[in-house]
Amino acid sequence: MPMFQPSKRDGVVVAGFDGGGDGQVLDLDTAVKDGVLGGVVGGGVIGAAVGEKLDLKKMIEELHVPEIPSVFICPISLEPMQDPVTLCTGQTYERANILKWFNLGHYTCPTTMQELWDDSITPNRTLYHLIYTWFSQKYSLMKKKSEDVQGRVSELLQTLKKAKGQARIQALKELKQVVAAQATAIKTVVDEGGVSLISSLLGPFTSHAVGSEAIAILVKLELDSESKTNLMQPTKISLMVDMLNEGSVETKINCTRLIEKLMEEKEFRSESITSHRLLVGLMRLVKDKRHTNGILPGLSLLRSICLHEQAMSLIVSIGAVPQLVELLPALEPDCLELALFILDTLSSLSEGKAALKDCVNTIPNMVRLLMRVSESCTQYALSILWCVCKLAPEECSSVAVEAGLAAKLLLVIQSGCNPVLKQKSSELLKLCSLNYTDTIFISKCKLTRTIQ
Repeated sequence: MPMFQPSKRDGVVVAGFDGGGDGQVLDLDTAVKDGVLGGVVGGGVIGAAVGEKLDLKKMIEELHVPEIPSVFICPISLEPMQDPVTLCTGQTYERANILKWFNLGHYTCPTTMQELWDDSITPNRTLYHLIYTWFSQKYSLMKKKSEDVQGRVSELLQTLKKAKGQARIQALKELKQVVAAQATAIKTVVDEGGVSLISSLLGPFTSHAVGSEAIAILVKLELDSESKTNLMQPTKISLMVDMLNEGSVETKINCTRLIEKLMEEKEFRSESITSHRLLVGLMRLVKDKRHTNGILPGLSLLRSICLHEQAMSLIVSIGAVPQLVELLPALEPDCLELALFILDTLSSLSEGKAALKDCVNTIPNMVRLLMRVSESCTQYALSILWCVCKLAPEECSSVAVEAGLAAKLLLVIQSGCNPVLKQKSSELLKLCSLNYTDTIFISKCKLTRTIQ
């Protein structure tokens, strides 16, 4: 195979560009004309490099470009090159990567595996210029767009200070769109006092049209302790609860996520969540079969709420236990784990245990979940079954065994799961066996060997 000797003039060496093993030298104009740069056209290539000198490494790190021209990528690291050098084979690599290759004792070209007759490396200045120019242009466009976004955010915040009625709603809608699309917009809103400004729009007389847009913005922002404390005012929480019950699905989800954000604050007051209306709204969101995107955020907030003892009895009193039990078969794994955690937590209450026992599907659903989804789900299901069977051994143990619990417990014991789970399974198995003779119980386990 003929060896390729790179040109003495600076050229862009594109290995295998014509489909063969040889390299092909491209000058700047040819690279642009042939579309090698993937979108950098016309005189903009030269012009972009003129002016303030930008750091190539910084540009590469800050830019998130989905497609980078392949000639800019080092074949070793598959990352954009910052200091391209060319070997005697005509292949180009990032300097640090090829030197590391040599230091490992390799004296071949990594791409072609040809032995090198010359171990010198030649800086590929034209390729560097193309890389620098391409990233400079992209970086400049990004910065300009960022500055435009920052300017527009500032204008919208000023509008919100003065506007009323429909003008205020329109400003909030536009700000919501900008914040959702641009990360720089979030920083600008925070830096320019937008959090307190938008929070001030929430109150007892706020329309749901204004409130829903304001909350959609706030839920995307980083809230400091002061901002969270401000949003925890009873009138603001009351508005969120109202919109959780009466707003659109998107608004309900945003209210749910914002309340959960506020609950992360150490100064959060439990009385803010011990609201019958809040819990009823949450359960409606979780049970909405038409809009399943609300299930996960709804269960996530309910999980956070049930960690507060003051709210646990109220959750049971609204009938959440049987409702969650009935939902279990249709839930995705991430939602299922949350729902089981909630039910397991509520089973620590006497009224929670009673609600689980009285629900006809508690035992069958829990038995089905053993060894089915995850070890955590098995742990929660096992804990719930233990509580129910312990509460009414004769009644519930028989139902559980008929549902196939004994065989499932043996699977847990024989598995490689947590020793604590195995111990709990053994204890539950003994409890269930008390109502049967050994022969009958073995048949219920669907086993042909004696249980030791």
